[in-house]
Amino acid sequence: MQKSIATNSILLETLQGNSGERPPFWFMRQAGRVLPSYQKMREKYSFWQLMQDPELAAEVTLLPVHDLGVDAAILFSDILVIPFAMGMGLEFTNNGPVFENPLAHLKDPLAGIAPDASKLNFIYAAIDETIRARPDDIPLIGFCGGPFTVLCYMLQGIGKNTDFPETVKFLYQQRGTTERLIQAVTELSVTYVKEQIRHGVEVFQLFETHAGLLPFELYKELFFPAVGRIAQVVKEQGIPFIYFPKGIGTGISEITPDMCDFLGIDWQIPLETARKLTAMEIGLQGNIDPRLLYASEEEIEKSLKPYLEFGRKYQRWILNLGHGFLPDTPFEKALFLSNLVKNSDWQRGK
Repeated sequence: MQKSIATNSILLETLQGNSGERPPFWFMRQAGRVLPSYQKMREKYSFWQLMQDPELAAEVTLLPVHDLGVDAAILFSDILVIPFAMGMGLEFTNNGPVFENPLAHLKDPLAGIAPDASKLNFIYAAIDETIRARPDDIPLIGFCGGPFTVLCYMLQGIGKNTDFPETVKFLYQQRGTTERLIQAVTELSVTYVKEQIRHGVEVFQLFETHAGLLPFELYKELFFPAVGRIAQVVKEQGIPFIYFPKGIGTGISEITPDMCDFLGIDWQIPLETARKLTAMEIGLQGNIDPRLLYASEEEIEKSLKPYLEFGRKYQRWILNLGHGFLPDTPFEKALFLSNLVKNSDWQRGK
């Protein structure tokens, strides 16, 4: 397959260790509800329809590039496509995804697990279409969910309790089954990663959104090997790997350069602190509090000043949020932040 590689990309240059006039930026959950253009599409199509139609998925993927001026596109998809491809009954409703039978409720949670990688083919078609339609200087970020985060939903399902107590209890009570499920999720994720890269994504991010729900030592023991396996596969394919373990706290100090090229930082840890705790070989990404975008433009501009100082000192940094856009984030504030990043004087030499 002939790959089309983005040229003159400020994101790719930064990931390769080169300095630009400013840091690159993109936003987690940028292709979604924050965009009026996306809301218009949702009036005609369901979330599942948008994901499964390659042309529609590509259009949504590229909306924030056109509407917000971000430096990269991230594939419009969902982390739950892995459980879907593992044979779990999953429906994307207007109220969110719903699993037919969460595994923690079953007598034999492994019985119905039947990975079928072909169920992910529609995503690769969306990647092909996105790369065909994108601007030349916009790289495409691929992604999947971290093994623990995916298991949270597989075991408990989608509910109001985002602390996932049933998942955590299952991990403690059924260690052997947990380890087999981790292996199954990881192996299908590895196949998924390879195919995304084969179809042309140039950066890969692992979203471990719920890493902070476990004691760090338990998370490290159970899930670091799986993260390392995915990281190794990405790096073997020759593209940068970003790892985002939200809520992991000071555990970032134990993340080594062989686990990731860049590390996503949530808003609970100041960037300066994260820089001190993390190996200098690892670049950083983050960590603006997404709730800041409820504030006034004056407050947003004031809050960016420490980031300007950080970005002047450290070149291997991608400006992003400490988690994704919230659903009711005002589009005008997101656009204001985008323009502020692009128009500020970062005082970087050529």
